[in-house]
Amino acid sequence: MRYRVVAVGRIRDAALRTACDEYLKRLTRYARVETVEVKDDTRLEQALGPDERVVALTRLGEPWSSDDLARRSAVWDQEGRAVALVVGGADGLPASVLERADGRWSLSALTLPHELARLVVLEQLYRAFTIRKGEPYHRSG
Repeated sequence: MRYRVVAVGRIRDAALRTACDEYLKRLTRYARVETVEVKDDTRLEQALGPDERVVALTRLGEPWSSDDLARRSAVWDQEGRAVALVVGGADGLPASVLERADGRWSLSALTLPHELARLVVLEQLYRAFTIRKGEPYHRSG
């Protein structure tokens, strides 16, 4: 299975870059996961594959729990369709990406910087896989 985090902008903060790299490394145990950085939001749609499941990260999306993401990712893996998790820039996602999206996921009602949102997406994807495997990383309760 292939997952891509498609995001506007680069991660400039070294600590956030290191944290993202760590989760990408951990995720290699479960799936092929990569990040794709585009210069601006007008290039987001071009970065999406024609057959990819598109999940738009938007404050106005559905608030998924870690368990929800684990269940959804299990279904996605069974379907065998690549998944693009799309993180917008300062102005959010363009209407064309929102319209194309197969789902809309809200990380929080808060507005998050794209760099931090990307880290949260990678961490939650890692957490979802550990939930699915019954590994001790996730502690619910």
